[in-house]
Amino acid sequence: MFRFTPKEFYALGRKPKGEGEARMNKTEAEYAQMLDLEKHSGGIVFWRFEAIKIRLADNTHYTPDFLVCRSDMRLECHEVKGGFIMDDAKVKLKVAAETCPFGFVLAQKSKGAWHVEVLA
Repeated sequence: MFRFTPKEFYALGRKPKGEGEARMNKTEAEYAQMLDLEKHSGGIVFWRFEAIKIRLADNTHYTPDFLVCRSDMRLECHEVKGGFIMDDAKVKLKVAAETCPFGFVLAQKSKGAWHVEVLA
């Protein structure tokens, strides 16, 4: 079992509390470029990075990486991950997908390739 210190989490894309304005990591920035291409081709109308915060329970929130509006006006939340997903992130994503009225997409980059899974 791996043990991580908080400092090591930051290298994995976790941001320290109170850091201020949200900034994308490299994987999220690459996914944003893909969303821009889809926007220019007409598949989506707009996207925003960390645009909403979803309350799942008392003191438990989930902030999707991207809020995406498709050309047919459907809203989707896109979560972008590298090769590894922490257990708490999996649970939050699953609960959000089961309780929210819009679609959820998990985009995971592993070994240079994107794997996209529609959750709801």
